Amino acid sequence: MVAEQGGPEDQKPQSDEARSAFVPPAGVDQAAYPPEDDHPSSEFALPAGLHPEPPSSSGSGAGASPGAGGGAGPDALSSAFVPPSGYNAQQQPAFTPAHGIPMVRLTKEAPWQDRMRTMLRMPVTERPAPESVQRTDDAGPAVPRVLDLTLRIGELLLAGGEGAEDVEAAMFAVTRSYGLDRSEPTVTFTLLSISYQPSLVDDPITASRTVRRRGTDYTRLAAVFRLIDDITTAEHVEVSLEEAYRRLAEIRRNRHPYPGWVLTAAAGLLAGSASVLVGGGFLVFVVAAAGAMLGDRLAWLCAGRGLPEFYQFTAAAMPPAAMGILLTLTHSTGVRPSAVITGGLFALLPGRALVAGVQDGLTGYYLTAGARLLEVMYFFIGIVAGVLLMLYLGVQLGAELNPEARFVPNDRPVLQILVSMTLTLAFAILLQQERSTVLAVTLNGGVAWIVFGAMATTAKISPVAATAVAAGLVGLFGQLFSRYRYTSSLPYITAAIGPLLPGSATYFGLLGVAQNEVDTGLTSLFTAVATALAIAIGVNLGSEISRLFMRVPGAVEGPSRRAAKRTRGF
Repeated sequence: MVAEQGGPEDQKPQSDEARSAFVPPAGVDQAAYPPEDDHPSSEFALPAGLHPEPPSSSGSGAGASPGAGGGAGPDALSSAFVPPSGYNAQQQPAFTPAHGIPMVRLTKEAPWQDRMRTMLRMPVTERPAPESVQRTDDAGPAVPRVLDLTLRIGELLLAGGEGAEDVEAAMFAVTRSYGLDRSEPTVTFTLLSISYQPSLVDDPITASRTVRRRGTDYTRLAAVFRLIDDITTAEHVEVSLEEAYRRLAEIRRNRHPYPGWVLTAAAGLLAGSASVLVGGGFLVFVVAAAGAMLGDRLAWLCAGRGLPEFYQFTAAAMPPAAMGILLTLTHSTGVRPSAVITGGLFALLPGRALVAGVQDGLTGYYLTAGARLLEVMYFFIGIVAGVLLMLYLGVQLGAELNPEARFVPNDRPVLQILVSMTLTLAFAILLQQERSTVLAVTLNGGVAWIVFGAMATTAKISPVAATAVAAGLVGLFGQLFSRYRYTSSLPYITAAIGPLLPGSATYFGLLGVAQNEVDTGLTSLFTAVATALAIAIGVNLGSEISRLFMRVPGAVEGPSRRAAKRTRGF
């Protein structure tokens, strides 16, 4: 028994060496594994069974030593600088053309809006180096102050109604003028942000600003454009950061060019002119003007109490509708109550916000476009609520409103042209335009109505198509005026589309709904929506067509620059 259990040596506990994780378990043939010393520890070793080709004698210095270029032996290490077998540099395609890559130079003759818009639509790798207009000290520009100034300028532009692409172009122009070339502005409906990265290894610097209040003041908008033009293109004068801040503060402090009573009178003049434009007479002009002025004062009262704009539009739409219903109840002969209500709607329809929303959508800023169009929808619903409330009240009181009283034939072309220009003049005053731009936009509105009347009445073309063509001419002439004055195109466009707004179609649509003729009412409302979209698309198309006649600030040497690529459905 003692012999079978083994001696004291066999019962001795195993040492720590025997418990090592690298010792093969019992029963495994250790001869199948070569000794550990035969395994090179380098990760550059060739796998077993792979025999590299011997290096040629005519190559680079790789064949001088087996250790450097991969010798003939299986244990030789391969160098990372040795070309693979079969590689021929002459067979590889050249990534740079023989004539080189053309340099993109932005022509100084073009306005800064076009130059910066071209930069934004370029890929980042193809943008030219910045040409700093404003001098800075040896330490470089004060990055936080430049970003803050840029955001403040962008806030005034966005709050004034500028499109998202134009706001980004302005912000990009300011930062590049002060030497911040690696900046990327981002604009949404209520938020402005800009990011600047000093270099590829430095952390980016990001700043943002929220737009909480909006106001229509095209005089202030023009002043901001002049400031940007001086910052970006003025070579004879230096606009330092302190000077730019001072001028921006003056722009903010400046009072509106027209007092409140002038704005109220302009609202009445606009509504009265619109009522004559759709067939009213002198009495209709007076009643429509009185209703619009009363609605304007009521909206000012709501604004002073802090009510949102939705309720302001609702309150402003009620007095003109009430005036039209009162005329119907008095059974006045020769008076068109529909013209009174239509004139009041002309003064309320948000044409400016609609044009800006469609423009943002057509240029690819879909988030901002959706927010703007949602704002237009809320304003329109507020107008609808105010008018429908009065119409329902009038129907209950026995007012006989005739939904068949459409546009009268255009048998007064000279009067209608003059009235359309008067309407445009009043609209320009409501937009707080500079006095130097009022004449140009008034003529632009008169041309728009002449084109619309010639196509819709004389040539019997669809009113929607005629509106689109007239709005396209408005956008074209407005863009040309802005190029000549080096300023924004909005002061030359927004007021000129006033005579084209679908006030009559909106009123008859609401009247049909109020009289339980839903099908007829919805048809008129759809016509109003189609007309509004035709105005917005026509204005944008006219602005883009104007660039076909201008020198595009792009490449002047070599092949032409590729157009900006956007999503195309695939």
